Amino acid sequence: MAPTIEELKRNPKTSFLAAEYERLTHKEEEVRQMTGEDASLQELAEDELKQIGEQKEALLKQIEEIRRAEQEEEQFPNEIILEVRAGVGGEEAALFAEELAEMYRRYAEIKEWRVGVVDESRAELGGYKSASFEIKGLDVYRELRFETGVHRVQRVPATEKMGRIHTSTASVAVLPVRAKTTVEVNPADIEMEFSRSGGAGGQNVNKVETAVRLIHKPTGIDVRSTSERSQQKNRDKAMSILVAKLQALKDEEEARHYASERKAQIGTGDRSEKIRTYNFPQDRVTDHRIKRSWSNIEGVMAGGLAPIITGLQEADALY
Repeated sequence: MAPTIEELKRNPKTSFLAAEYERLTHKEEEVRQMTGEDASLQELAEDELKQIGEQKEALLKQIEEIRRAEQEEEQFPNEIILEVRAGVGGEEAALFAEELAEMYRRYAEIKEWRVGVVDESRAELGGYKSASFEIKGLDVYRELRFETGVHRVQRVPATEKMGRIHTSTASVAVLPVRAKTTVEVNPADIEMEFSRSGGAGGQNVNKVETAVRLIHKPTGIDVRSTSERSQQKNRDKAMSILVAKLQALKDEEEARHYASERKAQIGTGDRSEKIRTYNFPQDRVTDHRIKRSWSNIEGVMAGGLAPIITGLQEADALY
């Protein structure tokens, strides 16, 4: 359903155009009224009405372009939360989780996207137990939306004395941060905890409880934000991530519900699905959903994800 003039005036991106359209409509009515009172002005009025009609049409075209761009951004927002979590494999899984995070950070650097750490939990011997990042930039969700799932690594760990190949996993979740959501969060359903943020040292580190943890009691989802300097900013960021997680959960449930009615697509979007294997001894990265492999694994881990992302997008376009 097309929005009303009043709705367009409330949108900062279309308010000026809507007001101008409204002004021209009033002018159009005045010209028609004037013509009815004086038939000799008929020809002059027709020229003016034609010009007004052309101006209104141009305004509607601009408004439609803005609305289309907004709808596109709503479907593929330019902000995501990317979470990486160590899976099976102990120390090697934690190291792999950090390498995956670094791979995405380097790819974001190539794309000139902004990356910020939201929270990170390090393993005792190095690597990530879990970490979450905020990434902002043009087409970030469009490009990284197929990265959700379990990533598997096969290689000989540095600590392996017998030269045996080990298999470890880490899971990735890509959560779009949308301006509009269909999720409503009841404040009574949220448990909030505060703690001291870690830091690199300094006089004020660990003296103020700025880190925030939110627990959504109905689902058990918990979110931490430690990157901001104030408790309020960490609380706001944690809340936006919680809403994104709840929206993703709702979207997954709806996708499963309508799965039988949809055409096949790239994976399920479920973070438990095993989507890709990084085989170091064979210098091969394989995406199991589209059954394609790429060599130059070191290049991929250094941020060279473009061929894989392109392959996934091409496969998705076929469905």
